Amino acid sequence: MLLAVALAAAPARAGAPGLALPDGIPAAERARLLELARSASVAANAQAEPFVARREVFEFLLDHPEFATHVTRALRLARYRIWRDAEGLWLDDGWGAVGRFRVVHAADGTRVMYARGRYQPRILPSIQGQAVVVLEYATRPAADGRALITTSVTGFLKLDSRLLEVLGKLAGPIARAKAEKEAASLVRVFARVSRAIEEDPAAVYVKVQAREGVPPQDLEAFRRLLELR
Repeated sequence: MLLAVALAAAPARAGAPGLALPDGIPAAERARLLELARSASVAANAQAEPFVARREVFEFLLDHPEFATHVTRALRLARYRIWRDAEGLWLDDGWGAVGRFRVVHAADGTRVMYARGRYQPRILPSIQGQAVVVLEYATRPAADGRALITTSVTGFLKLDSRLLEVLGKLAGPIARAKAEKEAASLVRVFARVSRAIEEDPAAVYVKVQAREGVPPQDLEAFRRLLELR
């Protein structure tokens, strides 16, 4: 889902938001991510309407992305697919964007991720690039031990093609609007998944349990987190 936010859009620089990185990222990694954002071809930001959920469930899904995509697919809320091999995590957004990604930094209220991959349109040649995505969230206490959660996503994509970089200068506002639409779609998925779990956690668990390839240790941890028998 992270690569999709960045690679699903055409190149753009105009009006790009800046990248603010949290403390705790090693200096060399920080410098590389900041340079990627500074020279980005696409930059987008989106925020979601606040939603109510158990914070621990929300953070569990953030920290188990492979399992989280089993949940979104079981609920038919997104086509994203994430899987793990010996070298790390892979992402396929279901619409032509495929690549590797990793979590660079995880702390209270922030996740920073790096991805490299390609987007394959139906007619045009493939578009390759690398991206940094920052997901930020804030919580406020709500009733029954829940939290009111507000999320935002900021993404930056650096394309490998110089030709696309040049063409991007001509399509800035349109491309940025497309990227922001993709980012907004991503944060809406967070809210819809959380809402479904709040409404009927047992039904969500049964749907996820029925899927093939669900990591058994994650499924069991999810069951305990939902306090199901």
